[in-house]
Amino acid sequence: MSTNVKAFGTEAADADLQPMHIDRRDVTPQDVEIEILYCGVCHSDLHTARNDWGGSKYPSVPGHEIVGRVTKVGSEVTKFKAGDLAAVGCMVDSCKTCDNCKQDLEQFCLNGFTGTYNGKDKHSGGHTFGGYSEKVVVDQHFVLKVPENLDLAAVAPILCAGITTWSPLRHWKVKEGSKVAVVGLGGLGHMALKLAHALGAEVTLFSRSAGKTEEAKSLGADEVIISTDHIQMDSVRGKFDLIIDTVPYVHDLNPYVQTLHTSGTLVLVGFLGNLEPMLNTAPLVLGRKSIAGSLIGGIAETQELLDFCGQHNIVSEIELIKMQDINQAYERMLKSDVRYRFVIDMQSLKN
Repeated sequence: MSTNVKAFGTEAADADLQPMHIDRRDVTPQDVEIEILYCGVCHSDLHTARNDWGGSKYPSVPGHEIVGRVTKVGSEVTKFKAGDLAAVGCMVDSCKTCDNCKQDLEQFCLNGFTGTYNGKDKHSGGHTFGGYSEKVVVDQHFVLKVPENLDLAAVAPILCAGITTWSPLRHWKVKEGSKVAVVGLGGLGHMALKLAHALGAEVTLFSRSAGKTEEAKSLGADEVIISTDHIQMDSVRGKFDLIIDTVPYVHDLNPYVQTLHTSGTLVLVGFLGNLEPMLNTAPLVLGRKSIAGSLIGGIAETQELLDFCGQHNIVSEIELIKMQDINQAYERMLKSDVRYRFVIDMQSLKN
């Protein structure tokens, strides 16, 4: 059995998002049904809607930064009850049995996790639909608790932008006194600054624009280095334990590698694809430096992040929009015309 609900999505790569109806399954014994209150807007939403990466399934309903309130739970659910605040991020299922899943690394499920949208839906046999909709039904293991003290709308991007930067901070054991740099000040970059600062690190932003200095410092940066200024770059040569690179397009990594300390790591969280220009391996070999990648985080790690944000009163900087304005928001996002993340007030879907 299923319920027909309002949603916003697209029927084709070259079509605008528009109102539509989708089916949500009735709760199974392990399921949690959530009324969606807010949904963040991620670049992945746009890329999937427009089939930029290939493999998009239509109709497509994006949205994987979901915050809402529980309306119903299955008979075997123990973590949630009706009325609880709840959140859903980029995953709604995984095999739960592989080595990675058993280690709370569901994002690296060896059998492939089920994305919140555009994933294979084992219940319907079709594909999953995301958070641009009235409600969602998710296995309790993939539902997260939301601290009551936080601004719910501004929590939404933590489910993707937040965990994408938190996971490398935790994996590379950033702590008080660590020297961390962030490349790029956008949805991911601004969360990296806030989180690294809250962990006690000495935080630097690499930017191409001098105009972002005061803004970066207000978000937690101790210093801003203009990456196109050779003198400034030389001043931080060999300094950083970890660099989180949030830039989503092809760019030269070589200047940043020079700023890593011995055994330091530059971790890519924004760009997927071939590197250009070629990476010079000499600094890696001569300084035991690493280039790495990181993908969101597991469910336990995401819950840890939400709890940490609750304790430190950390949320994203957002612009709240109506569901009906999503197509304009996509165009603005392509121009980086947002500080720093759009979030949809899903109440507008009912209008």
